Amino acid sequence: MKKLLLAFVVLAIALSACDKNKDYLVTIHTEYGDMKAILYDETPLHKKNFIELAKAGRYDSTIWHRVIEGFMIQGGDVQTKEGIRETEDQRIPAEIVKGFQHTKGAIAAARQGDQVNPKKMSSSSQFYIVDGRKYSEAELTTDQMKLNQGVSQMLRDDQYDSLRQLFTELQLKGDFEGMNQLALDCKDYVSKELGISMDRDVDPETVATYTVTDGAPHLDNEYTIFGRVVEGLEVIDKIAAVKTARGDKPEKDTYLTIELEMVPKKEITKKYGYEYPKEK
Repeated sequence: MKKLLLAFVVLAIALSACDKNKDYLVTIHTEYGDMKAILYDETPLHKKNFIELAKAGRYDSTIWHRVIEGFMIQGGDVQTKEGIRETEDQRIPAEIVKGFQHTKGAIAAARQGDQVNPKKMSSSSQFYIVDGRKYSEAELTTDQMKLNQGVSQMLRDDQYDSLRQLFTELQLKGDFEGMNQLALDCKDYVSKELGISMDRDVDPETVATYTVTDGAPHLDNEYTIFGRVVEGLEVIDKIAAVKTARGDKPEKDTYLTIELEMVPKKEITKKYGYEYPKEK
């Protein structure tokens, strides 16, 4: 009996060691194809929560309920699917890791705004995947709100009537991207006329990243990024391009299911480049 018990103990230790050397590879199934993702050890609370929901099948048959092309796709609203209400104590404390960026494929937790959620606590189930776009250096280094306020102030003054006509023409065409670009082109002029700096301090790494990689830089350090899509980035584009209605909800429900597979960590590092943090 003692020998049998010892054998079980040895087996349990061996299995535990084996599990430590493996991690979950996540597959998100959609009608547009599959996305494979990894979850970060640096955000243990979010990782644990996501895995528990996926294991229980609670994510299955939820929908992508908010979709904005060039920005993100959001899903995983377990509460709506199950007809329950999320309570505050179910939310997850923020795990915002410096250096994690909202580049295309980043998986992050949705949350309520700062006014009602100053601690930036995450939703207990909802997540989004970044679609994003590339940004010019001018966009990244400009205080857009201050610039827009400055332009609006000048357009109310008749001495800038020629400038007002340019913006009006673009507005009548519905060319809002053109209006934003015109404002950026006028940045130095607006700054000089009003005597106000329109510059914003930005980490050079942020500029280097988002001028060459699609992303959503304004979300950095505001939401918890807890994983990344490592295969199937084209699926994000397909979902992001669907026709939407009010509230950015797709006109046709698009469902998702999630599958978990244990894979050796060495294989994940080799294939997907994720370096696991060293154990303390």
